[in-house]
Amino acid sequence: MEKGNEKKNSRRSSSFSRPKPEFEQKIVSIRRVTRVVAGGRRFSFSVALVAGDKKGGVGLGLGKAGDTSLAINKAFRAAKKNMVKLNLTKTLSIPHNVSAKYASSRVLIMPNKGRGLVAGTVLRDILKLAGVKDITGKINSGSKNKLNNAKAVMEALKTISTKYSKPIPEVAPIEIKEAIKEID
Repeated sequence: MEKGNEKKNSRRSSSFSRPKPEFEQKIVSIRRVTRVVAGGRRFSFSVALVAGDKKGGVGLGLGKAGDTSLAINKAFRAAKKNMVKLNLTKTLSIPHNVSAKYASSRVLIMPNKGRGLVAGTVLRDILKLAGVKDITGKINSGSKNKLNNAKAVMEALKTISTKYSKPIPEVAPIEIKEAIKEID
């Protein structure tokens, strides 16, 4: 009877846990889009998605496809492609006030020491995935369009960001070749 318990415990310890993904993602909006053709209506899905690494990198992507899962995959790839790296302070805040306008959406993002993340809807999602803290954000528009609000936030963050690039490995290729020669 003891052996049976050992097998169960060993199975539990070797569970198939997935590795943690490089980027976390959050869907901003899913819309069903209709196109009228001669035979009737054709439906497709439009997905806006935010991806971030919680270390200052964040991107917004839009994907359109006939199926929601395909549209989400396209949006995630677009978000990774459009990723920017924010120039944050030591306390993971932004250095100064930023504001932007996209279509009829206006946003204002201000550093606010010791307050945490005080922002609503799309603004909160984007800043949370970027890993920003001590921020007060305000959407100063009558627009409730989440996609335009998200684009306005990304436009504002572009003023304090650079193009995202993966960290360069610390070992240079020349050093690797020299290490291989030493082994031989």
